[in-house]
Amino acid sequence: MDEIVAEFIRRTILKIPVAEIGKILRIWNFLSESQLKTINLQQCKENVSQDVVELCKKKRASMKEAAILDIIYHQTCQIKKIWIVYKMTKAPGEEVDLSDMEEFKASFKKVLQRALKNALMTAGNYHKIRQMELRSLYLDSLKAIVFKQYNQDFQTYYLTPLEEENSEAEIVDPRIIHENMKEKERIQRVTRETFGDYVQPRIEFAQYKLETKFKTDCKNGILAEREEPFRCLVKFSSPHLLEALKSLAPAGIADAPLSPLLTCIPHKAMNYFTIREK
Repeated sequence: MDEIVAEFIRRTILKIPVAEIGKILRIWNFLSESQLKTINLQQCKENVSQDVVELCKKKRASMKEAAILDIIYHQTCQIKKIWIVYKMTKAPGEEVDLSDMEEFKASFKKVLQRALKNALMTAGNYHKIRQMELRSLYLDSLKAIVFKQYNQDFQTYYLTPLEEENSEAEIVDPRIIHENMKEKERIQRVTRETFGDYVQPRIEFAQYKLETKFKTDCKNGILAEREEPFRCLVKFSSPHLLEALKSLAPAGIADAPLSPLLTCIPHKAMNYFTIREK
C-alpha cells in the first residue's frame, strides 16, 4: 500500500471520535469482522490508527478505499466542519434537470481527475458555479434550505422553555381583564405564518456587515467630512438560531413580526449579509 494512502487513512482515523470509530469502520466494510475484532478500541487513538493502517496494508488498500472512508466520516460526523454552499447555474436557455442522478454520477466519475469545481460543472453541464453566502455545521439543514425542504426532521437542540407561572398559587383579582389574549393570539399567528409549524433547519449564526455613511446637518463636524462609510459587524449566534428567533416573540422578548433581515435567512438561503447605502 502506498505510504500516502496509509497516511491518509491514519489521519482520517485520528479525526473520528473514539465512540464512532468501530461504527464507521463497519460502515466502511473494507476490513472483515474478524480483522475489526483484533483492534483494541480502548487504547489511545494514535495506536488505533496504526492498527487500522497495518490491517489496510495487508489488504493493499487504494486511495479509492481511503477516500470512501473519508466520505463516510464526513457523512457520519457532519458537525465537525463548516459546510459551504455553492450554486451552479446552466447556460442561458438550458433547464436545470436533476432527475437522472445515475447519469450525473457516471459523468462525474469520468471527469473526476479535473479540479472539483470543473468536475461538477462538466458533469452537470452547468455554465458557472459560485459560492453562496450560506454556511453551517449541519449538512442536512443546508440541503433543506437550498432545496426548500423545511418540513422534515432535523437533528436539533431544544431550547429550554420558559417555565409557566403557577396560576393556582397566584391570587388573581377578578376585576382584572385579560386584555392581552388577542395580542398573544396575534403573535402566535404571525410566528406561525413566518416560520411555519415545523422544526427549523439548524444553523448556528447569522452575520450582518453594515456599511453606511454618517448623516448630520453639522457642516463643520469631522464626521460630516468623512467620505469612507462606517463599517460594523453584527453576529447573532445560537446552538439553533432559527428556532431561537422563532421563540423570541412568543416569549415576549421581541415584537412580532421580527425584522425581515432575521426571518429571510432560510428563504434567501443566506446567513452572511452586507447592508449598504441605497
